Amino acid sequence: MSKKKILIRGAGVAGLWQALMLARRGHDVTVAERTAAPFAGACSAYAGGMLAPYCEEESAEPLIRDLGLRSIALWREAYPQTQAAGSLIVTQPRDRRELDRYARMTEGHERINGNRVGDLEPELADRFSVALYYAQEAHVVPGPALDFLVEAARGAGADLRFGEEAVDTKPDWTIDCRGLAARDALPELRGVRGERLLIRTEEVRLERPVRLLHPRFPIYVVPWDDNVFMVGATQIESEEAGAVSVRSALELLSTAYALHPAFGEAEIVEFGAGVRPAFPDNLPRVVVNGREIYVNGLFRHGFLLAPALAELVAAHVDEGASHPEVFVEDRLER
Repeated sequence: MSKKKILIRGAGVAGLWQALMLARRGHDVTVAERTAAPFAGACSAYAGGMLAPYCEEESAEPLIRDLGLRSIALWREAYPQTQAAGSLIVTQPRDRRELDRYARMTEGHERINGNRVGDLEPELADRFSVALYYAQEAHVVPGPALDFLVEAARGAGADLRFGEEAVDTKPDWTIDCRGLAARDALPELRGVRGERLLIRTEEVRLERPVRLLHPRFPIYVVPWDDNVFMVGATQIESEEAGAVSVRSALELLSTAYALHPAFGEAEIVEFGAGVRPAFPDNLPRVVVNGREIYVNGLFRHGFLLAPALAELVAAHVDEGASHPEVFVEDRLER
């Protein structure tokens, strides 16, 4: 393996994992990010941080599961604060068919009774008599995880330049991780809006992400630091970021209350919405055009897929390796 000069465009979770992986392999890595402040306006800043490859099988291809399982291993190797406590799926008794459907469509779970639910999450004891437990899943708190990636990449020798969209380094390889901003080269990309709610309460303790299934308003609640919980689930075909709609706010709040009434007394910390890049089939792609590589279309799986995609790209740079379900070659006009 020879040392190569590599320019990475974009410093969201995908670009940072590319930088970390390649710098640790001994390459000369420069990261160019157009925003002066890290993560300003990036969809990575609005993520939930769930690493749930089995749960994603409900609506995603097996490729997402396979890449996600590899990513969990990479997160745990690199980031000590990765929390490998699994995921819990619950539902109200009237919606039990939703749980049965979810179980049929996903792997990697154990069907547990109310006593076991209470063992895993004492706050939910006596509230749910049956659940699905995905023991191999994990989660990270996005803000600290992104900060870690910045410092880890720098510690590995990468040069991170914020406020610089273009850097003339005459690289051997350029890796584009700009998300929707890369539509100048990837016109198939579309934006998918995701809305989230942050609430704070000392009345509820959760150790792992919990998903409450509902025919119309399913949600997930992810425990973060300092008694903060991220509540999300919305997926809207829109490219407008910023404020959360009244309808989405009501749905998120009411369903969080249904998960645990104490959430009704929680402090609202923040409403926010980000726009995630996706291809028409919602699958990620590594598009290779000569010495340019575009890593994009991570959809709502940015934290879940970024490490595994970085490993695949590093193998391509070092050895010319490819992946038949991910790599697309010579699709762009120069």
